Amino acid sequence: MKLRAVVALTGLSVGLLSAIASQAQQAPPPAAASPAKVLKAAHLFDGRSGRLESPGLLVVQGNRIVGVGSAAPVPADAQVIDLGDATLLPGFIDAHTHIASDHDDNWAQGFYDNMLRFPVEQSFHAGRNAKATLQAGVTTAREVGAPDFVDVALRNAINGGLAEGPRLLVAGHAIGSTGGHCDSSPFPPDRVKPAGTLEGVCNSPDECKLAVREQMKFGADVIKICASGGVLSEADPVDVPQLTPAELSAIITEAHTWGRKVAAHSHGDVAARQAVEAGVDSIEHGSFLTTQTLQLMKKKGTYLVPTRMTQVWVVDKANTYPPKIGEKARAAGAAHTKMFKEALRIGVPIALGTDAAVYPHGLNAQEFGDMVDLGMSPAAALMTSSQGSAKLLGVDGETGTLEAGKFADIVAVPGNVLENIRATEKPVLVMKQGTVVRGGAQ
Repeated sequence: MKLRAVVALTGLSVGLLSAIASQAQQAPPPAAASPAKVLKAAHLFDGRSGRLESPGLLVVQGNRIVGVGSAAPVPADAQVIDLGDATLLPGFIDAHTHIASDHDDNWAQGFYDNMLRFPVEQSFHAGRNAKATLQAGVTTAREVGAPDFVDVALRNAINGGLAEGPRLLVAGHAIGSTGGHCDSSPFPPDRVKPAGTLEGVCNSPDECKLAVREQMKFGADVIKICASGGVLSEADPVDVPQLTPAELSAIITEAHTWGRKVAAHSHGDVAARQAVEAGVDSIEHGSFLTTQTLQLMKKKGTYLVPTRMTQVWVVDKANTYPPKIGEKARAAGAAHTKMFKEALRIGVPIALGTDAAVYPHGLNAQEFGDMVDLGMSPAAALMTSSQGSAKLLGVDGETGTLEAGKFADIVAVPGNVLENIRATEKPVLVMKQGTVVRGGAQ
């Protein structure tokens, strides 16, 4: 376009446009691409085949994997990181976290401290938790409920390079009924305003549809619901349904129409079965699920996100909680062991999720070992992240396996991981989308 025509369209002066054009012509050439990185280790678990390859080698260019295996060509100027006796793995994908919330061994003190924090202050805590989670090898996570949209802010800060953490898919406020597990604590209403649909509380199909739309309006990637009661809430029984079939249908239909998946917190069997029948994408926890419900989940392809390590943690700490919570923790923990073994026998699809914040952030990889303790093979446990969580979150086209073209989300752990699954708890290197965030010094 001629200069006079540009002037006519933009209203800028000829002199200003000439200066802009001159500066553009004098701009420095784009920086040369950074050298490739080559990761070498004794072993490689690609997350797709379920087998170990020895030795292991990955070639990374920019934020992508461009070569896998010892036959992959290595650029002459590549930076080589030799990890020795270690296993290269896909970055872990945790499908059930609460990174925007804090853990406190003293339940009552943590409750009090959280009440006194403004959302901006809590955002700093969330940033700290996100970094600890990434350092533990979790390169992608699903955040299934946070107050004040702190999770949305954290996701945006990470995407904008203002905070360090995993790639996040977030839910905003979890959705449930008045008095249920997703509602706020039973504060006197004249002192604390009761929660409404914006905070995820709904009591009819229309209200629940509105609650879904409000979470999506303010940035939710996924919808989280509380289909049954919970363990760490005092006012509700742990296993009873808290949403009607009509409310479940309204939530799930609306979310799916907008391209969002739905995760259902449910310890109770009836509540979980109703959610599965309504088309939910995953059941979280699932402590009291029966064989009938597990078989239905397998038939419909509904994922179980067992959060096993949280069950172990809460049962171990049951005496430190208020009596009502401790009692529920013991009952859910005992039932969960039987349920998990039955889910394995039936072949229900399982996705790794940990319920981070119930335990201290950064211990996520204990979930692998805790599942192996109940009879899952080490390879199958690793696949609950690389295949299970990746597919459940809808990110399996971009990450989850060590393949050319995928994001360079990579973890290295000591030794042979199939001989010692607990090695996942001690990563020696973590790379997120081609950037080394832990280890890697040569």
